[in-house]
Amino acid sequence: MKKPTLEMLAKMAGVGVATVDRVLNERGGVSPEKAQKVLLAAQSLGLKRVLPDVYQHPWQIEVILSANISHFFQTMAGEFSQLADTLGYRRITLHRTFFPENQPEKLAEHLYQCCDKRDGIVVFAQDYPVIYEALEHCKAQGVPVITIVTDLPDAARLCHVGINQLQAGRTAGLMMSKMLNQPGEVIMVSGSFDYRAHRQRIEGFHDVMQQRAAHIILREVLLGLDDRAIIGSLLEQSLQRSKNVVGIYNTGLGNSEIGKVLDNYNLSGKCTFITYELYSVTRSQLQNNILSLTLDQNARQHAQLATELLLRHLESGLIPDTYREGKVDFRLVTPENAD
Repeated sequence: MKKPTLEMLAKMAGVGVATVDRVLNERGGVSPEKAQKVLLAAQSLGLKRVLPDVYQHPWQIEVILSANISHFFQTMAGEFSQLADTLGYRRITLHRTFFPENQPEKLAEHLYQCCDKRDGIVVFAQDYPVIYEALEHCKAQGVPVITIVTDLPDAARLCHVGINQLQAGRTAGLMMSKMLNQPGEVIMVSGSFDYRAHRQRIEGFHDVMQQRAAHIILREVLLGLDDRAIIGSLLEQSLQRSKNVVGIYNTGLGNSEIGKVLDNYNLSGKCTFITYELYSVTRSQLQNNILSLTLDQNARQHAQLATELLLRHLESGLIPDTYREGKVDFRLVTPENAD
């Protein structure tokens, strides 16, 4: 009789080859039901080796986030840890990795490595070809991936968890257009365009401002590269070239620096300032009439949904809708509801 192969076992058990490998080598992350099917198939085909007992090892989950020191990602990292503690070590083992936002190649390499030792991945990733290729490899290896915060359209991912970034940008544009009654210029400050989220925020804001605020001139986008010093310097230079800035829209880091520059140019409270996230800095700026409005993404809900959807898929095979089930609602925060 022909020696049983992993492919033969997978076909008989109705699972993937990667699942068979995990069961036979006790690498964990396989539901008891699937493990039982693999072991029964191995017995039926006469696989000559000691077969393991059925045991539900904790799922090995990799969470890859930005290494920048923004409040949002620091908070989200903490939320993932709390969720893992709540679920217990017998159900999930969480591994967190942080990558600088200018290293897509290294992040892609890490994704390849994760396929050999993780059951599922949650990743905040750049919109780069090497990332798409790495996600295709993950899918081929049977490792589901959830993109978080910024999406990678048409990538081989299980689903996406996050707010509608284009909608957030359009909402910021709508609010800015309603707050500005006098002609003037609006400066847009953006995080790295390597991330689709920042491009969508700028696109949505720009489109609505063009439609609803014909009296406003939109200046060129300042690409701060998520570097606080660069953001402050670029804004200084932009204000020096302009005599009538009435609004600033920021999609990423740098709120402290923007506040300082506005104060230096005597624009605090006179210039409409809209940004993202509610934390100590933006809360203080709201209370002191520096910031007009912030859009908060709810870091906790990101972590909760990503964990729930990934576990549901790993344990029962359910495939979530690409966007609907992972949608996070953003919140508009003003000085009146900042507490």
